[in-house]
This record gives sequence, structure tokens and C-alpha cells, in this order.
Amino acid sequence: MSDWFLERRDDGCRPVWLVSEQEVDAWTARCPAGEAAGAWLRANGFRAERHRVLPVPAAGGEIAGAVLGLGRLASLEDLTPWQLAGLPDRLPNGRYYLADTLSPAAATQAALGWALGRYRFDRYRRPAATPRAALAAPAGADLTYVRRAAEADALARDLVNTPAADLGPAELAAAVAAVASRHGAKFRQVVGEELLTERFPAIHAVGRAATAAPRLIELAWGSTGPRVTLVGKGVCFDTGGLDIKPGASMALMKKDMGGAACALALAQMVMDARLPVRLRLLVPAVENAIAGNAYRPGDVLATRKGLTVEVANTDAEGRLVLADALALADEERPDLLIDLATLTGAARVALGPELPALFASDEGLAGEVLAHARRAADPLWPLPLWSGYDDDFGSKVADFANVAGAPFAGAIIGGLFLRRFVSETTPWLHVDLYAWNGKERPGRPVGAEAQCIRALYGFLATRYGGAA
Repeated sequence: MSDWFLERRDDGCRPVWLVSEQEVDAWTARCPAGEAAGAWLRANGFRAERHRVLPVPAAGGEIAGAVLGLGRLASLEDLTPWQLAGLPDRLPNGRYYLADTLSPAAATQAALGWALGRYRFDRYRRPAATPRAALAAPAGADLTYVRRAAEADALARDLVNTPAADLGPAELAAAVAAVASRHGAKFRQVVGEELLTERFPAIHAVGRAATAAPRLIELAWGSTGPRVTLVGKGVCFDTGGLDIKPGASMALMKKDMGGAACALALAQMVMDARLPVRLRLLVPAVENAIAGNAYRPGDVLATRKGLTVEVANTDAEGRLVLADALALADEERPDLLIDLATLTGAARVALGPELPALFASDEGLAGEVLAHARRAADPLWPLPLWSGYDDDFGSKVADFANVAGAPFAGAIIGGLFLRRFVSETTPWLHVDLYAWNGKERPGRPVGAEAQCIRALYGFLATRYGGAA
């Protein structure tokens, strides 16, 4: 944890006080840093606005400490990581500690916020020479969990932030292989023409036009316990295929493997915690490219399930590669199947970039996940698998098409399409996520975002491991 926290709190550490808007007047009046410090806060108009950090000077002009505004937080027991995630960038250089007494749960959230806020993607930039503030780990924090969650978050963000020139299907497979090796998991991949002989025709069709061969990546870990299978959409770049995207829509398509990145990060958390499950991770990894052998609108694709799909739009490729992977997962009849995918723009229209859409095979299962999402401040929002739309993507030449004829309920249509490939597994979760921050927020810079991994980890840890 030395990358995120001081090894120990020493005499040189300065306090950081946490203050909410409701208590700012009373707190300023009895300011622990002294009367002069209280006057300083009043003179600077400090009202404990969320994320505002105000250094407090000592009598000699040096920094005595700092105050962090929590906004309208009702209680320190309600702390989330995001209250502190902006602190690493806003504190002046120096060594600090949190002055408030926190419960173990609140201390863990505070520590996680600090760790998440220190993330930087600097693979292509010269490292900053400016020293950064350092924090002593809050007393009582579960630093094992903080390390586990922060490392998983950084893994997913690094993968999504990496341009497609340096992260194609082969490099994504190498990332999965590295995680498998670190945790003693089995790794295999089915590449190129092998996809046809091993019955993954849809993955092959979508990825065959790219220079980088398409593949199905598999990680397997654990020998006892319930079977938990994760499937992540690994479209490493999406041109839209022959239904080519306009330039503005293509600009962020390096992130179209965000589902695979988050699924791998979640798998890493499960293995690191040694949850008593048999874990399987499947990633169909392709680049949806344009060439003379690209699949076409109007083509009818075979799938592993034996169902045929008419290609109504080559830019709805994610559900096609997921179809083969989900069919493989379903054959094993796992106790729980979860797929993560940057699947539809419709989910973003409905919920925006910050709220991944959650679809579930039953409401009780969704309720369990949503409770953990709230607890982890890692939001999800439920949408229905409304069977009334099940006929909207019918076809006259195949079993069904890959998109509906009408522009309505696109996220639901995507979920219903995937459901046709999950016929043997009863408990199934589908998450339609964005995996990107389009605006700067404290602890969440513009760039990749690891969505729903802490929520799903808490759900799995409680459901199968006895503790979150």
C-alpha cells in the first residue's frame, strides 16, 4: 500500500478535517486549529462546499492543516469514496492524516477514495515532477479491500485508456493471460480460423476483416464451489463495419472493450479474495473493421447456439460476439452468469454515462445487486427485459435480426437479443455500461471509468463468500 499511503503517521503529518455544510458554522466557531484559523475560514468564505479544500495557515505562515468540504453529507457514516477522491489533487504538497474519528466502514471508504483519486494514466506522457501530497492510512480502514479495489479499478482504466493501436485482440488476450498467471488460473484462447472449427462463427464473422485475428479468450479458476461465469464484450475498436460510424462517433471506440476490461477487473478481485467459487471469464475479442471480407448488412450469420441472425446493421456487432460467448457459458449451466458490455447508445440516452443499465433474470437478483451498488457508491439502474418487445427484431430470412426495425427501447432490445442465448442458466445479469468519463470530476478525470466492479464484487462476496 506504500504507493497510496504513508507507511506510518509521524509528527510531520498535518491534519485534514472533514466538515459538512450543516455543521460548518458550529465547527468554525470551535475550530480545532484555533481562533485565528476559524477567522481565516470565515474570511475565505468557506462553507464546506463539496470537494472544496482550504489549507489552514499556522502562526508562522506554514500550513497547519486543511479543511475538506463534504457538502450536504448527513453523517460521516454516509461517506463514499467520492467525497475524498479529489483530495490528492487539491492538497498542497506535504504529509497529512484525517483528523476525524471514523468507523471502520467510513475509514475504508475514505481510504478507497484517496486511492482512487491518485490514479493517473501516464503511459504516453512524461511523469510529472511535482511532488504530491501523501496521506497516512485512516485508522481502522480495511486496507486489504482498498488495495484489491484500487488495483482492479486501475487495471480496467488502463486497458480502456490504451489506444487500439496498442490494445488489439492479441494484447487484450495478453492482459487476461497476465492476470491468470498472477493468480494461478488456467488460460486459453481460440484464434482466427480455429473459431470456425470450434463453433464460434459469429465471433469469426465480426472480426475476420481486421488485421488482428479475432479470438475467444478464456480464464478458469477454482475447483470447488458454485460456478460463476463472467462474459465481457471485447471489441477493441469499432468502426461500425460497413455501416460505418461518423467520425465523431468513432473517436472513443477504443473504449468498446470496456465490458471486457471491467469483467477482467472483477475476476481479479474475486481471485485475489479467494472467494470459494469456480470462476470462468470469457472474452470475445475482435476489431470491427472494414475490408473486402467484412460481414455485410443482409448477411445471415450462424451462431454457436444454432440460431441464425440476419445482420440488419453491422454496427450492432457487440451482441453478435456476445451471442457465441454466452452460448458457450450457458452450456455449462453456471450458478450465476454475468455479462458486461458497452452495448447500446440507447442506454446512455436513457440513463446518461454515469448510470450503467442493469438487466436481470428476476427482480430479486436485481435487488441484491442494487443494494450493493448503493453501499459501494458504484451505481447501477434497473431496466426491464420487457417481453412485449421480443418480436420487434424479427426477420423474414433468419430466426431474428440483430436490431429492431423501430428506433425504440434499444437497450431493452439488446438485452432481449442476448437473452435468447441464455436458455439453460436461470440467474443471469446483463450490464450495459459506458466505461468512460466525458467530463472532469474529482477523482474521475476525463477518460476511462471502471463501472460496477465494486458493486458486483460486494454482491458476489456476500452471496458466495459470506462477507463483502
